[in-house]
Amino acid sequence: MKLATAEQMKELDRQAIEERGIPSIDLMERAGAAVAEAAASLPAGKGRRRAAVLCGTGNNGGDGICAARYLFLKGTEVRAYLVGDYEKLTPDAREQTRRLSECGVALVPFDPEDEEQRRWILCADVCVDALFGVGLSRRIDPSSRWGRAVALMNDSRGAVVAADIASGVDATTGECLGEPVHAVKTITFTLPKVGQFVGKGVLRSGAVEVRDIGIPAQLVRETVCPIQTVERDFVRQALPPRQTDGHKGTFGKVLVVGGAVGYTGAPYLTALAAVRSGCGLVSLGVPEIIWPVEAAKCVSAMPFPLPDKDGVLSDKALQKILDKLADCQVLALGPGLGRSQRTGRLVRELLAQTDKPVVLDADGINALAGHIDVLDGRRGRVTILTPHDGEFARIYDGPEALGRAEEARTFARAHGCVLVRKGHRTLTAVPEGNVLVNTTGNSGLAKGGSGDVLTGVIASLLAQGAAPVQAAAGGVWLHGRAGELAAERETEYGVTPADVARTIPAAIREILR
Repeated sequence: MKLATAEQMKELDRQAIEERGIPSIDLMERAGAAVAEAAASLPAGKGRRRAAVLCGTGNNGGDGICAARYLFLKGTEVRAYLVGDYEKLTPDAREQTRRLSECGVALVPFDPEDEEQRRWILCADVCVDALFGVGLSRRIDPSSRWGRAVALMNDSRGAVVAADIASGVDATTGECLGEPVHAVKTITFTLPKVGQFVGKGVLRSGAVEVRDIGIPAQLVRETVCPIQTVERDFVRQALPPRQTDGHKGTFGKVLVVGGAVGYTGAPYLTALAAVRSGCGLVSLGVPEIIWPVEAAKCVSAMPFPLPDKDGVLSDKALQKILDKLADCQVLALGPGLGRSQRTGRLVRELLAQTDKPVVLDADGINALAGHIDVLDGRRGRVTILTPHDGEFARIYDGPEALGRAEEARTFARAHGCVLVRKGHRTLTAVPEGNVLVNTTGNSGLAKGGSGDVLTGVIASLLAQGAAPVQAAAGGVWLHGRAGELAAERETEYGVTPADVARTIPAAIREILR
């Protein structure tokens, strides 16, 4: 699903109005009607439904004024408040004010000191947020009229429906511009916005519904959106077909390298997830000192000992890893590896010397801090990095404050890698400049070891023949969906990374259906 930026939406509106001759007031009518329909569908208390509609002076405010009229015509008791100066209303918003007044409803100036207004907003069954549209780029001052209007809506007993975007959410980055409106539902127009699917904007948007307001479909189709969501069809295509007459070598060979004293669970989870997601042969290279632990736990993967020193892999492990990797398709490097100068050197040497695809996680990523040139040296070879925000901060060398999606996009393009930026709404960025947003998962995945499971899934799909972007974004989706299914049994409190790994087949079964 395409996700649009603020600039893209402004351009779509311009093309529809200026090039296709669609009256802007008609677009506003459809937008207002959609918002009113959503507001009228929410539960209300006894008696006549009461709605408070808070409107800015721009066209988003015009959408709200229009919604107030439609709510009134549906039998709702409506009060519409103008947060701003009447003289600054856009022409279309002025026309909507005239149409509202013809129904006997006035657009009243908002006064945060007026106790009657405050009581109405706080006691309304529903509030409509139409303060700011997608063009908002400055922070909302909490002491301003607009900030106090936001606070009243957030404190209201009634649910908040946002027109196009929750006020205070940056439509392009998902960042919060001050304290935003907390909507239970956002009725957005034409295309969903990036800021409703990434960053804190996800938490403020509520359920996002996209409504057609009359922008020509051809214009929407021709709009190129580099940021999109991952959908089931994409994941289905990412799953390599299973050959009926295949054997264990047919379905890929993964080498997992990691582990250290005190970190025996991470490499095990990666290997388990690789097996559970279809890989034919999984080898697991770990420090010799912890090899007996891994050998006892891994019944479906093949652990083998590597030279170690002080509880972590030593320099002598390099050649043995390269020898083993010669017979494998993919290297999963980093789970539980430990942070030391020795392991850092080992990671960098492996990255430099192998041409095989590498999925780099955890301390494998930390080894690149201050040595990003090693990653640049792999340009043209497949490298998938899976950092959480803390790990990403150690290696990110681009402009600051771009937002999670744009930072991920910048990094992937600059260094020629696939970047999986983990977190709420995990992002997969590719060198060509596209970003895929994941929408599966839950808080049950916020536990140590979840990232190790994800590394195993991605490496497995890659070894079975999926393209790098398919393996990465498809693996993230499957991992998140497995977390959802596991939580149905164990709750988000009780689900473990091992539960998630064992539930991957159930997530795959859903896709195959």
